[in-house]
Amino acid sequence: MGWENGAAVDDETFVFGSFRLIPVQRTLLDDGKPLRLSSRALDILVTLVEHAGETLPREHLIARTWPDTVVDEGALRVHISALRRALGDGREGKRYVVNNPGRGYSFVAPVTREHVPQGAAPSSGVGAGNNLPAPLTRIVGRDEIIAALATQLARRRFLTIVGPGGIGKTTVARAVAEIARGSYRDGAWFVGLASLSDPGLVPSALEGALGLHPSGANSLAGLVAWLRDKAALIVLDSCEHVVGAAAALAEAVLKAAPGISLLTTSREPLRAEGEALHRLAALELPSDSLGLTPGDAMRYSAVQLFVERAMAAVDGFGVADADVPAVLEICRRLDGIPLALELAAARVSVFGVRDLAAHLDDRFRLLTSGRRTALPRHQTLAAALDWSYQLLQEEERAVLRRLSVFAGEFPLEATVAVADPGSSGIVDHVANLVGKSLVAADPRGAVAQYRLLDTTRLYAFEKLKSSGELRQVARSHAEYYCAVFALAEAESETRSQSEWLSIYGRHRDNVRAALDWAFSPEGDPQIGVALTVASGLLWTRLSLSDECRRLTKRALSALGPGSDLATRRQIQLLALLGWSLQQTSGAAIRPEERLTVERKSSQKYLKFSDQPIWLSLSVG
Repeated sequence: MGWENGAAVDDETFVFGSFRLIPVQRTLLDDGKPLRLSSRALDILVTLVEHAGETLPREHLIARTWPDTVVDEGALRVHISALRRALGDGREGKRYVVNNPGRGYSFVAPVTREHVPQGAAPSSGVGAGNNLPAPLTRIVGRDEIIAALATQLARRRFLTIVGPGGIGKTTVARAVAEIARGSYRDGAWFVGLASLSDPGLVPSALEGALGLHPSGANSLAGLVAWLRDKAALIVLDSCEHVVGAAAALAEAVLKAAPGISLLTTSREPLRAEGEALHRLAALELPSDSLGLTPGDAMRYSAVQLFVERAMAAVDGFGVADADVPAVLEICRRLDGIPLALELAAARVSVFGVRDLAAHLDDRFRLLTSGRRTALPRHQTLAAALDWSYQLLQEEERAVLRRLSVFAGEFPLEATVAVADPGSSGIVDHVANLVGKSLVAADPRGAVAQYRLLDTTRLYAFEKLKSSGELRQVARSHAEYYCAVFALAEAESETRSQSEWLSIYGRHRDNVRAALDWAFSPEGDPQIGVALTVASGLLWTRLSLSDECRRLTKRALSALGPGSDLATRRQIQLLALLGWSLQQTSGAAIRPEERLTVERKSSQKYLKFSDQPIWLSLSVG
C-alpha cells in the first residue's frame, strides 16, 4: 500500500486464472481458498506478477528474494519449482512461469489488477469469524511441517502440538490455523491461555475470544450449547499450566459439537480422548560442520533463523567464512530452539558472533533481550525454563536436577542408580519429564536413551548446585560408571570390538564428566583413579591416545606416599600410560616424557618428567 497526497492508496490484488494474489496480505487464493506457499516462493511470485510479461534476470529475482543473503541459483530453482507445482503449471495446458534460457524467468499468464478498499475483507469465501494474530516476522524452517499438520488436522478433529518452551509451538499453530480456516464456515479462533492463573477460567477465555457474553456459573455447558451447530476451528494455546481444564473443555466440546475441530499447544499432552500428538522438533542443524561455507550453512533452518534475526538487529550484519564455526556453535549449543536463537541474535550487536559463542556457558545472563511485548516467560531464556520448572511436582524437580549430572545420553537404569536410588517412582517421574518436554527420549535401539537439551541441563545443574545435592549425586554418577566399565572389561572378551564400542562407546561423555568431578577439589580422587583404570579400554579402543595419556597422568598424580591403593592398579595405569606414549611418540619418547626409576630410603619410585609416581615396591 502506497501514499499519494497523504491518502492511503487501495491495496492491489492480482488476478490470474483461478488465483487471486494479495501481496500486502501475503495471501494467494485458489478459487477463494488460501494456498500455502513458502515465504520465498511467495516473494518470487509477487516479483514475477508485478512484472508480468517481462523477463526478469535471475540476479534480479535473487536480490529481491534474498536481499541480505548470498545464495546460489540452485536455491532460486528449488523455489521456482515449488511455485510451479503449487500453481499447477503445465497441467491442462496452463502456463504461468517460463524459463527463458540464458535470460531469466517470465510470468506469462494474463494478469488483471484490482484494488480492494483499505479495510475491506478479501472475497475469499472464508467465514467472517476469525481472530488469528497476523505473523510479524517470517516463519523460518517450518513450511513442510505446517503443511503436513494442516493436512493432518483435516483428517483429525483434535491435534496437540507438544514441545519444550521456545520451540515455536504457537507460531506453528497460528500458521496451521491460517491455512485451515477456509475449511470452516464459522472461521478460526485463537485462545491464548498463558495469562490464566485459575484453570476454572478456561471456558471463559474461549467465550471472550468468541465474543460471547459470560454464561454464568456453568459457563462450559452454555459454551458447548452455543457451539453445537457451529463449524469452526478453535486454537487453545499454552495449555500446560491448565492442562486438566483444557482437556475437560476439549472433550466436552468435541462430543457435543461435531463441526468443531481443536488445535492445541502445550509442553505436555492433554491426554484427552481423541487427541493426536505431534512433538515439534527443533530447527535443522548440520551433522558435520567441517569445511562449510556461509552458503552451505544457510541451507539449515537454525542457521537461517539466527542469521535473519541478527540482520534485523545489526545493520549490515553478514557471515564471513571465519564466522561459520562460531555461528554453528551458537546454533548447536542452543539446541536449534527458535526462542533461544532469537535471543542470541539480539545480542550480536553487543558481542559479535565469536565472543557470543565463547560465552554461552553464561547464557542465562546473556540472553535477556526478548521483545518488550512478548509474554514474560519469552523475554529471557531463564524465564522460559522457570515457567516449566515451577509447573513440576517437587519430586519431578528433584529428579530433573539430578539428571543434569549426566553429559549426553543415558539409559533408564542410570537414572535409577543416580537420580533417585531406592525409589519405586523414578520411572514414572522420568516418563512425566519426557511428557513435559524437559527430557528427550530416543526409543530406537535395544535400550532406550534419554538426554537433556544443553540449555535445560545447564539450568537444572544450577538448581542442583544450589540444592546442596551436587556432591552426593556426582559421586553416585561416578560410581555408576565404575560399575558399568567393570562389566565392560569382562564383556570385551566375548563381544567383537564393533559391538563392544556400540554399547560402551556412547558413555564416553559421561565418563569424562565423572572423571572431571572426581579429580576436582570437591571430588574423590580414589573414585577417579578407579574409573580411569576401568575405562582404560574405552580410550584404547577409540584410539584416543592423547586423551588416554592426559587422563592417566592425572590419575597417577593422585597417588602419593602412603597410598593404600593396590599395586596392581598402579601398574595398570602405567600400562595405559605406556600405550598412550607409544601411540603418540613411537619408539622415540621425548626427553621430558621419559619414565625413570629413582631410590628413596627403602622405597623406589618412578618419575614421569619431574613428577614422582609412587609405587609400594621394595628396593631390588
